Amino acid sequence: MQSTFSAAIARAPIKPFQWLVLAFGLLVLVIEGIDLQSLSLVTPVILDEWGIDRALFGPPLAGAMFGMAFGSFFGGMLGDRFGRLTMLFAAALIFGISTILAAYTNDVMQMTAVRVLGGVGFGAAYPNALALASDWVPARWRTYAVAALSVGIPVGTALSALIVPELLPGYGWRGTFLIFGIGSVVFAFATILLIRESPPFLLANGRHDAAHRAAARVLDGEFDLLPEPPPAEQREGERIGVFHPSNRRLNWGMGISLSAGLTYAYGILSWAPEFLTSSAFTLSQALDATFVLGILGVIGGASAGYFTRRFGSKAVTIACTVLGVLVTVALGWTIDNMAALPSANDRLVAMALLGAAGFIMSLAVACFYAMMVAGYPQSCRSGGMGAMLTIARFGGITMVFSGGWLLNLAGDSFIAYFAVLTVVALAFIAAAFIVDRQIPPARVGEN
Repeated sequence: MQSTFSAAIARAPIKPFQWLVLAFGLLVLVIEGIDLQSLSLVTPVILDEWGIDRALFGPPLAGAMFGMAFGSFFGGMLGDRFGRLTMLFAAALIFGISTILAAYTNDVMQMTAVRVLGGVGFGAAYPNALALASDWVPARWRTYAVAALSVGIPVGTALSALIVPELLPGYGWRGTFLIFGIGSVVFAFATILLIRESPPFLLANGRHDAAHRAAARVLDGEFDLLPEPPPAEQREGERIGVFHPSNRRLNWGMGISLSAGLTYAYGILSWAPEFLTSSAFTLSQALDATFVLGILGVIGGASAGYFTRRFGSKAVTIACTVLGVLVTVALGWTIDNMAALPSANDRLVAMALLGAAGFIMSLAVACFYAMMVAGYPQSCRSGGMGAMLTIARFGGITMVFSGGWLLNLAGDSFIAYFAVLTVVALAFIAAAFIVDRQIPPARVGEN
């Protein structure tokens, strides 16, 4: 029977191998989140050891973001050319090795250099993991799959906040980096050994036999796979790329809104331990708050599949914009007005607002990822997401790099830092009105 792979799996139940692909994609991103977040969690320790001011530590924190900008763009393009699985393996290997190297750094310049290298791996992992997973699951499940994978970094953030305090006393920050880096390298090899490239990608690149061997893991009986049909906008002999005119509004909307989402996310993730410890939180209390931020970020990202399917991407984007602005203003006011000896209730309010910010930002970013997976054609899905992530990283780089300066700008007040975050949250709204490929609400009775 002749059929495209997407048609063949359209109404079939999810098979064990498809769950395995999703699990490995998620775990790669969880490990990325652990490696990525580990530096900000130990920043106060490193600042004390090296005897430097927090404003001077922006380059190492922003270094990963700078590398991610290049990794997202070139990793996405190379994934479309050589395979999403191949690039996912290379990405995990790169960021694992860079985390090992970070354990041997002794100054800001060295740490910045290895974090830039790690950022290349961090950046390449995301678009390829999302594209690989989306190719393996039915269309009706893609929104949920993207939402599930989008929680990878928040899960890693939460796990870091749990694991780092346990490892620091016995291993120090250097030993902690070694443990995380070695684990990443081991998992990279497990991924390339156990997962397979998707049949649609293999067929699009003329690898007919390999596509059928891969598809046999989830399809029963006899089948003859056909390549996926080209987009309606594609003329004969033409290949639709990321910057094809048909993608213009999707590119503009995602370029603005995803940039806002990641700028907000990395601004909070990178500097939360520092602005909390500067507001009478102990390091332990700050790490607890970061754990809450990560956990609610996981819940927000995971719920994006349901909310986006139920209400549509436009409604979710508008809601995240409004709530994001309100929560950011409230969090900034709470932190700025914290007493020198805050009560347990004061800390609880700050922690709850930080967690709410994590929920909203993860929900918004996961919705944006789902819009890109649904909007970009298979021929440029990794490249499209990679290009938009690259654009978005520059906003994150700016926020992470300038975070220490913004925290210092108004003396004892953090008003400048939270004012910038509020404006950034307002920019989420662009995706609702610029993108012309919204995910519509599911019809009644539709899965």
